[in-house]
Amino acid sequence: MTYRVAINGYGRIGQSVLRAIYESGYRDQLQVVALNELSDIETVCYLTRYDTTHGRFPVPVDHDGENLLINGDSIRVLNEADPEKLPWQEMNIDLVLECSGTFSDRATAQRHLDSGAARLLFSQPAQADVDATIVYGFNDQILTADQKVVAAGSCTTNCIVPLLDLIDGELGIENGVTTTVHSAMNDQPVIDSYHQTDLRLTRSAMHSIIPVDTGLNRGIERLLPQMSGRFECLHLRVPTINVSVLDISLNVRTATDAQQINQLLREASQGPLQGLLGYTEEPHASVDFNRDPRSAIVDGTQTRVSGGSLVKLLCWFDNEWGFANRMLDVAKAWLACRH
Repeated sequence: MTYRVAINGYGRIGQSVLRAIYESGYRDQLQVVALNELSDIETVCYLTRYDTTHGRFPVPVDHDGENLLINGDSIRVLNEADPEKLPWQEMNIDLVLECSGTFSDRATAQRHLDSGAARLLFSQPAQADVDATIVYGFNDQILTADQKVVAAGSCTTNCIVPLLDLIDGELGIENGVTTTVHSAMNDQPVIDSYHQTDLRLTRSAMHSIIPVDTGLNRGIERLLPQMSGRFECLHLRVPTINVSVLDISLNVRTATDAQQINQLLREASQGPLQGLLGYTEEPHASVDFNRDPRSAIVDGTQTRVSGGSLVKLLCWFDNEWGFANRMLDVAKAWLACRH
C-alpha cells in the first residue's frame, strides 16, 4: 500500500527526507504529494536539484509554477504559515512529516490534524505529551494505529540509545558523560552576527569550535528511564557541513576490556542491529560517513577501557542522511500498524 505524505518545512532534514524516499527504497510505500515551505518554488526546485552535501538529485527535478515535478511525480508546493489553513483534508494526507524544526508541542501538531492530516511525525525531540518518542530499532514495537502524534527523536538519540541499551543489558551502566561533536547548522552565521540570543551562536560557524546547549540527557532519560539522573551531556559545533561523532564515556558495573566491548558491538552490528549499527576498525575520517544511512558506526580503533570499568567509545553518524532514513523507517512502520 502507498501512503500519501506531506512534508512541512523544507530545510536540511526535509530535503534529506524527500531525497531518501527516492534513493533508499521508500517510494513504493511513501508518496510525497505536498510540501509546505515559505520560500518560493524556484528556490525549492533549485535546492532540490543541487545539494552541496549530498550532490545532485538522482532523477530529473523541475516545476510548473505550483508543483515540484520529480521523476513523473507531481508534488504540490504550498507557502502557508498557518497550519490550520493547509489543505490536508482535501489532499487525503495520511501523514505529515514535520521537518520545520520550529515547534515541538502537541498543540501545534493538533492544528495539522485539525486541517485533516491523519497523523504527524516530528523530526526532532518533542514535548512529553506526544503519544510516543520512537528510536527505530529500539522501541518501534510500541507504535500503534491509534497514535496521532509521534516524535522520531534526534540524530543523537538514534545514535546512542540502542548502544546504551545493549551495553546496559550486558555490563550494567552506572553513569556516563557524552560529548557530541556536531557539524555546523543553519542556526549559526557564516560570520559573526546578532541574529541569536545565545551569545556563542552569534559567532562564525566556519572559524570556531562552539559549545552549545543540548537536551541529549533528557532524551536518554525519556527513552531509558532507568538512566534518569545518570548522564551529563556536552555538545560542540565544528566547522564541517555534515557527519558528526559521539564521544561516549561510561562507568560499567561488570569488569570489561576493549576487546569484549568491541566484540559485543561487532556482533550486534551483524545481528539484531544490522543496518542500523555499524562497526569498523579502518582508519576513518568523518567525511567517509557522508550519506551513510546507519544510525551509528562504532570506531573500534578508538575503544578504550580504563581500570576495567571506565569505557570510552567513538561513534560516527551522518546527522542528516542517517536521521532522515530513520525517520522514514518510523513513518513506514507506523503507517503499517493495524492495531
